[in-house]
Amino acid sequence: MDSLNTLNVFVSVAETRSFVATARLMGVSASAIGKSIVRLEERFGVRLFNRSTRSVTLTEEGHRFLERSQRILAEIEAAEAEFSQTSTLPRGRLKISLPLVSDPFIPTLARFRIAYPSIELDLTFDDRRVEVIEEGYDAVLRSGELPDSSLTARHLGDYQMILAGAPDYFQRHGIPEQPTDLLRHTCIQFRFPNTGKLQVWPIRRNDQELDLQLPTSVVCNNLEARVGFAVQGVGIAYLPDFAIRQWLDCGKLVSVLTDCSETGTFQIMWPSGKHPSPKLRVFIDFLKEQLFPAA
Repeated sequence: MDSLNTLNVFVSVAETRSFVATARLMGVSASAIGKSIVRLEERFGVRLFNRSTRSVTLTEEGHRFLERSQRILAEIEAAEAEFSQTSTLPRGRLKISLPLVSDPFIPTLARFRIAYPSIELDLTFDDRRVEVIEEGYDAVLRSGELPDSSLTARHLGDYQMILAGAPDYFQRHGIPEQPTDLLRHTCIQFRFPNTGKLQVWPIRRNDQELDLQLPTSVVCNNLEARVGFAVQGVGIAYLPDFAIRQWLDCGKLVSVLTDCSETGTFQIMWPSGKHPSPKLRVFIDFLKEQLFPAA
């Protein structure tokens, strides 16, 4: 077990490129991590890392040893997952990063917790791009294409971004028949918290993108506020269909300019080279079955 712990330390330092980050993840001091690496280097008689005051990088020998270490740890994780499936229910803490979403994710997460009471959920709702390995997340749920060679991704499902407003708003202001009509409407826009930029609406006519300076009548930095303003008849918002399905079904919101829509995708990602643990596997399967059963 001491050897396995040392391998875990080595792989973590290689992935985070930091003794301090590894120490934080493992709950020990940075000096203890450093001593563990020194003992490993002395045991093999090679230098595994180049160290400086600013960075920690793998040597050529370190790269070779990392490949072997990851394979060994992956096999052990696979064996543990296989045997734990047959012996016990999934249990333990799951640290998950999710975007700033509410319905239908919150009710789904609540049902998951009830279905798996032995799994503790540590959830962070944040649109920033987290450092999965360095910050100790088991997985992250994100929309869009997020290439990252250090992560393995599983596609959960797709959704549609649509322009929608309340019937009483359109009674007062008219229904936009063409994209340029939006210039005289109240537009409820989204500002990305991380960049401060406004979300771009896919304004098209005859399959051609139009560069329109839409009114910034109302600007919000979260989804719930935009949905709420749209339902209350404030104006038109660009929203994901999963967040407004109930309002579309009951007629409190209607979609307009249906050509101006885009398809989005949800993915769940975890560190590469690792088999999903039983607790993570049931979490992924539950989300997919509940949120995107037809995907």
